[in-house]
Amino acid sequence: MIRILFFVLLVLCLALGFAWLADRPGELSLIWQGQLIEMSLMRAASILISLFAAVLIVVWLLRTIWLSPHTVTRYFRSRKRDRGYQALSTGLIAAGAGDANLARKMAARTRNLISSDQEPLIHLLEAQTALIEGKYDDARKKFEAMADDPETRELGLRGLYLEAKRLGANEAARQYAERASEKAPHLPWATLATLDHRSQARQWDEAIRLLDQSRAAHVLEKNEADRKKAVLLTARAMERLDADPKSARDDAQAALKLDDRLVPAALVAAKALFREENLRKGASILERMWKLDPHPDIARLYVRARGGDSALDRLKRAKKLESLRSNNAVALATVAEAALDARELALARTKAEAAARLEPRESIFLLLADIEEADTGDEGRIRHWMAQALKSPRDPAWTADGATSPVWLPVSPVSGRLDAFEWKAPPSQIAAATEDGHLNPDQAIRSLPPVANVPRPVEEPAPERTAEAAPTAERDQTERERAERERAGPEKAISVPDRKEPAASPAKGKDAEEAPDPFFGRPPDDPGVREPAAAERTTTNFRLF
Repeated sequence: MIRILFFVLLVLCLALGFAWLADRPGELSLIWQGQLIEMSLMRAASILISLFAAVLIVVWLLRTIWLSPHTVTRYFRSRKRDRGYQALSTGLIAAGAGDANLARKMAARTRNLISSDQEPLIHLLEAQTALIEGKYDDARKKFEAMADDPETRELGLRGLYLEAKRLGANEAARQYAERASEKAPHLPWATLATLDHRSQARQWDEAIRLLDQSRAAHVLEKNEADRKKAVLLTARAMERLDADPKSARDDAQAALKLDDRLVPAALVAAKALFREENLRKGASILERMWKLDPHPDIARLYVRARGGDSALDRLKRAKKLESLRSNNAVALATVAEAALDARELALARTKAEAAARLEPRESIFLLLADIEEADTGDEGRIRHWMAQALKSPRDPAWTADGATSPVWLPVSPVSGRLDAFEWKAPPSQIAAATEDGHLNPDQAIRSLPPVANVPRPVEEPAPERTAEAAPTAERDQTERERAERERAGPEKAISVPDRKEPAASPAKGKDAEEAPDPFFGRPPDDPGVREPAAAERTTTNFRLF
């Protein structure tokens, strides 16, 4: 476009010049070798311009003839290079599609048409072809050659890293990742791989330092970097919890500021505060996390926050959790477990059945079996709940890469990936087949068989029993009364009446039951529970931590 404009301007200037000369006629006289040459000024200008153009044309022809061998050679070289790049492009596409034969053919053609010194991508095509054909040693040699070339260093290091990971050579993979991170700190894969390796080695301080550097270089997005740093701080807090609860508390609280939904961080922060005898602040952290995510681990720690508390105190705490997240299966199951410990079996059964209707899980039906054993002891009803547990979905667990763990871990033991564990149902879960194709909790509850009228034999107590195996005085008395009634005959068979919660004591009243006093900051008590046996009294006063 610029050349066209320049040509138009040149023609316009010539036209203006000739027009100017035409408006100003004149004669030009020239004496050369004794001869007088006279002509008009317009003719002289035309002859001069024609001579100048002729000289330029002659120079161009001479130059074209002189450079014609080089021009022909360059033409054929460009044509060969174009064919080589076309073969290279076709080969890379074939390698990406998994066509080993076409990729190998295009690699050989590219090698004949283009030199690898001119185009380093030939090494990549040959390495990808070798990987498709299963020639891993040849591919590794190609990646090593690419790693020595400054233009393809990062590409070669990534290929070597992936090959080391495939072979399980974690140390070699770590070295390749660190080398790539040093040469090119802007590569996310190198930063994440180095971060995973340092996390596997439990080098939390170095991992946090590397993560801060990557955040400053904008290698990772802000949300991803905050999440990973929160996980690293939680891991360091878990490691410091026994030796230095104060540092563990600070790390856990810093992790919660970065990610307020990280349940393990809230658990570590609460445990550290409980060890510092700061029960209220620890409980507030658990309550805040419970409102966001009602997790069973939070409920267990909250209910047993203070060692030596009575069963009724734990039940009050469980009811408070239920008030914070009503109509929740985890909250209902927590109240049912606490009520079972407090021997309020009617309340435990009601809450457990409500939890089963909301979310039928294996643990809820097992809890119903425990309640049935403590309430009636009927083997048929117990087996009914156990059968429902076998048919129900498994409970969520900390799962990463197909492996489950009873506790949260910062790094996956399978892949070594940071922040891999999630609270979800195990992937190996297979839903049990039922008659109608799915589990119906209402039908399971309605199909509960009645209490059998067969008398149960009374077992003589063993001469020596541990404190954990010794039954309470209340259960012994109940079993003895039931056995005596069964011996009296079928007309006095056992019937299970509807149970109600025990009435509140006159000192508290109805208002006090609805708004209980704070349970932190006062000595534990156990009103409404009968005196335990002597063997049990020796084990009730204990501390969790």
